[in-house]
Amino acid sequence: MNYSTLKKTVALSFASLMVVGIVSAQTDSTKTTTATTTSSETTTPKVFGGLGQYKKFSIGVNVGATSPSVATGGSNDFTKNKVQLGYGISFREQLAHSFGLQLDFHGGKVSGDNSKYPGTGAGYDAQSFETKFWSGTLSGVVNVATIDFLRRKNSVNFFVTAGGGLALYAPKVTYKNGTVVDWKGHAGGNASTPGTNKYVKELIIPVGAGVKFRLSDAVAFNLGYTETFVDGDNFDGVNRGYPTKDKYGYGYAGLEFTLGSKSKPSLEWVNPVALMYDELYDAALRQEVEALKGRVTNVETAVNDLKKDSDGDGVADQFDKCPGTAAGSVVDGSGCVIVFPKDTVAAAPSANAYSNIQFEFDSSVLRTSSYPVLDATSADLRSSGKSVEVDGYASSEGTAAHNIALSKDRANSVKTYLVNSGVDAKKVKVKGFGETNPIADNSTEEGRVLNRRVQFKQK
Repeated sequence: MNYSTLKKTVALSFASLMVVGIVSAQTDSTKTTTATTTSSETTTPKVFGGLGQYKKFSIGVNVGATSPSVATGGSNDFTKNKVQLGYGISFREQLAHSFGLQLDFHGGKVSGDNSKYPGTGAGYDAQSFETKFWSGTLSGVVNVATIDFLRRKNSVNFFVTAGGGLALYAPKVTYKNGTVVDWKGHAGGNASTPGTNKYVKELIIPVGAGVKFRLSDAVAFNLGYTETFVDGDNFDGVNRGYPTKDKYGYGYAGLEFTLGSKSKPSLEWVNPVALMYDELYDAALRQEVEALKGRVTNVETAVNDLKKDSDGDGVADQFDKCPGTAAGSVVDGSGCVIVFPKDTVAAAPSANAYSNIQFEFDSSVLRTSSYPVLDATSADLRSSGKSVEVDGYASSEGTAAHNIALSKDRANSVKTYLVNSGVDAKKVKVKGFGETNPIADNSTEEGRVLNRRVQFKQK
């Protein structure tokens, strides 16, 4: 096949593929529009919805031109490239928005000659070569950039590829003296002792880049270039530059078809940034956010109601049994004013002041019945300026150490009440005597009740 015929073949193949792609794109676009109007609400993917909501698998076909040299340069055994036909098929699984694994199978020919070096010797005795090859490789495909990243669906992706695999090939070399050496069926040996293998087998490393155009949700058009590095110096049948390794380039165009349900978008073409934006402004999500705001507002209102104290007496309105208390009033836990006996300078205190304060078993909590005595005692201490010693006691149940601590807690409860009602804390001294100095018989319950007490000792 000469160069002119090759160009016509490639152009015809390329045109055919384009027609197929455009027809598929139009058909798919029409179907997609219909599906969108009926099911777009249910097929919109979520940012954290998982891979199951996307189409991930695709198959591609490509055709292009090969050459024994690569764009990145390097030495070659033949000084002039001959463009030959290459072709391939690919299978890819997209594992993320920007990364996938691709299995490629390629075939074709690679040719070159030494017409620019008319002399002989120095390894240039070979006039030309032609190598038929087949290869299978597994590569990673990374989408590195896009022209319109802010669109909800990307339409142009730039990608790079790299991987490894195996090539089968059989070079045929024509020497300047007219000798032709075809290694097909004789691979695995050398010029003097040919082998018996049909093809040479070598490891290869393909590295490439390209650009992909989205024609529809199911079809894409690819333009790419791959440099394949061979782990050997026998791809062109000549090892003039040994121990250098051979290589070849492949520029191609092709179509890629995404497989799967039409109701799902292709993972490769979904823009994660735009997807996050759309999900943020999703109507259902916004309704949930507004509902959550309403619930938070209700909680804040309830908390504010709990803290509301209209009369400023320190008791919230919900628990205030005596609303509208005058400012500065001393109130109890229900918000009601504590009525103290009038402050006087009379010699004798009120009749019930300084009486013993009784407590429940193993408790230091004041009884409400003790408030009148405590109020009278407070009034007398405030009017007279006297000091008082508050002595706590306990009955004989429990250990002595426990009863000492309990009696002191009882005395402190009384002191706290007196101080809160206006008595100077410095005027009240606290002591705990435990079960000592009983005033009744601890062997009876009646006696033990009387011993659970606080007594006042005036100074």
